[in-house]
Order: sequence, then C-alpha cells, then structure tokens
Amino acid sequence: MSCVALIPARGGSKRIAGKNIKAFAGVPMLARSIDKALSSGLFQQVVVSTDDPQIAKLALACGAEVPFVRPAELADDFAGTAAVVAHALQVLREQGREFEYACCIYATAPLLQVRFLRQGLEALMGHPHQSFAFSVCGFGFPVQRALTLNEEGALEALYPEYRNSRSQDLPVAYQDAAQFYWGRSQAWLDGEALFSPRSLPVILPRHLVQDIDTEEDWQRAEYLYAALKAGGELE
Repeated sequence: MSCVALIPARGGSKRIAGKNIKAFAGVPMLARSIDKALSSGLFQQVVVSTDDPQIAKLALACGAEVPFVRPAELADDFAGTAAVVAHALQVLREQGREFEYACCIYATAPLLQVRFLRQGLEALMGHPHQSFAFSVCGFGFPVQRALTLNEEGALEALYPEYRNSRSQDLPVAYQDAAQFYWGRSQAWLDGEALFSPRSLPVILPRHLVQDIDTEEDWQRAEYLYAALKAGGELE
C-alpha cells in the first residue's frame, strides 16, 4: 500500500489575502496541514501543488515536497479540486512515482485531526468497490426546513412540501467538511465524481468543522481553535 498527500495551495486568494500562508494562531495556515500529514505516518510523500514561489518556499521549509509548478490554467478561481489532484498524480506518475491512494488535504484546515484522516483510509481500504472517502458533518438544522427571501424581501419556504414536517421526522443531511478527500489514485485520474454513491463518509462533529472563505470564517475558526485547544480536544 502506498499513499500520497496532495495539498493544493495556489497564490492569489482574493477574499482573504495570502490565505494559505497567513498566520493562524501564530503558525502559517499551510504549515498546519503539512504538519498533520507528516505526523500522521500515513503517507510516503507529502506534496504541495502551487503556482506561487513564496508558498513553495514555505512548503519546503515545513518538510513537504514541491516537485512541480502548477500550471496557470489550474491556478485560477475556476479550477476545481479534482482537476488539480489529477494533474498532480499525472505529473508524479510521469516522474516515476505512483501511489495506490491519494489524499487531498486542504491548506486551510486548521482543525484537521489525524484520527479522522486514518478513519478515511481505513474506510476506503475496507470497501474495495468504493472510490473515495471524505470528511462530512451534519447540518445543524434540517435543510428541508430552510427559508429563502423572495423578490420582495419576504420569507418563503425553500421546500414548501416540508413546511409542516417535524424536524425529527426528516432525514439528516450532510455537508462537505472541506478538510480532506481520500481517493484511489486511478479514480482521481479517471475523473470519477466525488459526490456520488461511490464515496464513503467520515463523519466529523460539527464543532470541529469550519470552512474558511471569508474574514468572518477565519475569525470564527480562530475562536474555535482556541476553545478546543484549551479544552484539550485537539491533537
């Protein structure tokens, strides 16, 4: 069994300037993901895919590898994660390095825990007909009871058919926790759909999940990190 960690970290973040190398609780954000990957003992290589020399320099200093420069067409606002991972695996294959499993770890996942990374690999290994296993968490409220605003700014039920349903009678819905995505390397290279019945869940507690896209997200993540650290819940 061989595993590679692939950490996408492009330059040019617009909503949070320098997001991937900005200090989070005193440590560059990218450094945290690299450290978790290295300390997990799950990977033969930890590779950062970037187009940015400053990010590459930090990645190397933290012990990761940067064996290629990500092309510009995969480093804009429209490049998807799956395409970035497939590109990395293809380049590594051309360099003579092949892996059975590849785990995409986001650079902005400061609440990432090794135990969940391990669960993901174990789940995938235990289900040979599945292609992926990735982090999810339950929504805090039934999505079927969501509200939206109409053109007049008034509230409307997003799913009117569930307007009178009791919350406890509705199935739990899950969201992508945006931390990690295990996959068989061939599934990544073949472009298989990530959100499909061929994927397995690694269910995280909601209080260990915070996507980081805005300054408000960042602040909330720092509050969560401090509280979890003080409570001894983080590794």
